[in-house]
Amino acid sequence: MIEPVLSEEVAAAQREGLPVVALESTIFSNLGLPSPANAEALDRCLAAIRSGGAVPAVTAVLDGVVRLGLQPHEHERILGAAQKVAERDVPVAVAQRWDFGATTVSASVAIAAAAGVAVFATGGLGGVHRGAEISGDVSADLDALANHRIITVSAGAKAFLDLPRTLEYLETVGVPVIGWRHDWFPAFYTRSSGLPVPHRAESASEIVAIFTALTRPSSGMLVTVPIPEDAELDAAHLDAVLSDALDECDRSGVTGAAVTPYVLARIGEATDGRSIPANLALAEHNAVVATDIAVAVAADQS
Repeated sequence: MIEPVLSEEVAAAQREGLPVVALESTIFSNLGLPSPANAEALDRCLAAIRSGGAVPAVTAVLDGVVRLGLQPHEHERILGAAQKVAERDVPVAVAQRWDFGATTVSASVAIAAAAGVAVFATGGLGGVHRGAEISGDVSADLDALANHRIITVSAGAKAFLDLPRTLEYLETVGVPVIGWRHDWFPAFYTRSSGLPVPHRAESASEIVAIFTALTRPSSGMLVTVPIPEDAELDAAHLDAVLSDALDECDRSGVTGAAVTPYVLARIGEATDGRSIPANLALAEHNAVVATDIAVAVAADQS
């Protein structure tokens, strides 16, 4: 069983019933965003959570220890080189005492849930990859949502995934997908994938009511938040870029976990770097929404 070590601030918040928002660390490492954008993303997300009245809790594996919440002097460590840690990799990272394991969505969800944190904010979710009927490539993020009691807030899933099958998978494993004041499943850089979400919610208190009424004691839910309008990329241009990038993956033999950084790099090049400000805006916005929900969770539990 995962037994995360809590920072003093997060431990105090848990004791006092204060709202806490968990964050992954992959996006803040050089595996997620290039420097200095990764540092800006960290600062903006932490500030958004604090200004909304909650305590941020970054997840990571540092020196072989599973962490939930970091000290300010440790922030510099998570901005650099790292090995990516999905939920399956956590025990390996602990046993082999990895210097820095950057937690993905699946690992972060597991760590936060183990500590009783109810809300987790990320950028975009992993999902069913295109061609999964042949490769079997389905992100562990989806299984984590189905098996840990937590509210995950994201800007939908990465646009290069098979989004219809991703939604079908979430339905199969019983994870409610709720659109935050929006009727369409977001596609990360764009506000709509063209796929409707099953349900819509208008307030944090409504999200908490849904979470409380979940029928499975150990499953979570997904709240999808569209990227702010002024940060959205052009959908038609992005579709063309994605198509070309995925064709390049096929020609170059890029598969599995290597697809995401490969495609994101191509998007950055093709959009003249506009994808980075978009990524920052959606990550910060997700943190704001997650904080509203965490505050409502804390009020409901008080």
